[in-house]
Amino acid sequence: MRWLDDIRAGYLPLLDSAVLLVAADKGFAEARDVRLILNRETSWATIRDRMGVGQLDAAHMLAPMPIAASIGLGPLAVPMVAPFVLALGGNAVTVSNAVAERMATTNPVMDGPVAAGQALRRTVEAARRDGRPPFRFAVVHRHSSHNYDLRYWLAASGIGPDRDIDITVVPPPLMPDALATGQIDGFCVGEPWSTIAVRRGAGHIVTSKAEIWRRGPEKVFGVSAHFAETRGEVLARLILALHDAAAWCEDSHNREALAALLAAKEHLDVPQSVLLPALEGRLEIAPRMRRAVEGFVTFHGDDANRPVPGHGQWLFRQMVRWGDATDSETVRDRAAAVFSPASYDAALGRLPLTPESKRTPSENDRPSGLYDASGENPAPN
Repeated sequence: MRWLDDIRAGYLPLLDSAVLLVAADKGFAEARDVRLILNRETSWATIRDRMGVGQLDAAHMLAPMPIAASIGLGPLAVPMVAPFVLALGGNAVTVSNAVAERMATTNPVMDGPVAAGQALRRTVEAARRDGRPPFRFAVVHRHSSHNYDLRYWLAASGIGPDRDIDITVVPPPLMPDALATGQIDGFCVGEPWSTIAVRRGAGHIVTSKAEIWRRGPEKVFGVSAHFAETRGEVLARLILALHDAAAWCEDSHNREALAALLAAKEHLDVPQSVLLPALEGRLEIAPRMRRAVEGFVTFHGDDANRPVPGHGQWLFRQMVRWGDATDSETVRDRAAAVFSPASYDAALGRLPLTPESKRTPSENDRPSGLYDASGENPAPN
């Protein structure tokens, strides 16, 4: 009997937990002599806390979470690294039927984040003129891509996230019900919860992360810096297993099998048909209405899994911008180091890049459209 290294990893039941689930279920981890023991968790706060006290070796994490832990934000600050990107994209912004109807009266064609943002801004302004309370939007965690993507899109659309609307935190599985009962007016969440809200007749999808930031990192595989330093050889084998699993997830021939695996009761526990729109990149934005979104979720390909320090810096700038962190060169460098590609490159046998050969940032490394590449945009807070 061969020896397997046990790795305890937490995940949330979301579409972008796919790479971890496939690595464990399809034997990719075991082929690299790793026993990947997965724990389904109930919230991102639980994952943060269990990582902080060492109950988990690794986790499916929101891209900003290991940065927040490394710079001392939150109750259990632990230096962390994100040596592997599990998914790009995969989030959507959904609004209630009532808000969608008001948006449609100002802009009937909402075919992208700019048009949708303009329609929402006019709707917010009309509500303010009428004396109605501010709309309330939900995100899954304060230190989440959902929060920073939503705020970035709102500000770029001329809506002050801390002035014109309220933003609260709601666990992903509760968002469709919160929208249906009127406790919130919209949310930004990973799939399949936007599709579930649409199918329940509770809301309309108006834009997505893939349209706001093409190939922006959404979920990462997070480990403590101590784990990376002391168990580097195990981490290298695990990175290879995740790399193989990510390639399997991205292969369109495996789409039905992937949806079936994710739909299982012990994993996401949702109908397989609810997962296919996101996997196919054809979102069901409203009942009997679909819209193709290129690269809505990406698991592999074109260095999708390789951490990029610039992404960590961009996320940190959003933390500073929205009052979650204080800027300094030291902290900025620490945030960039969380997204270091060193472990990934070592595992895949890549030579370290020289200063002259370092990858030049592309337009996919930052939100685009009408947005300022610096991470700021003209709208006030």
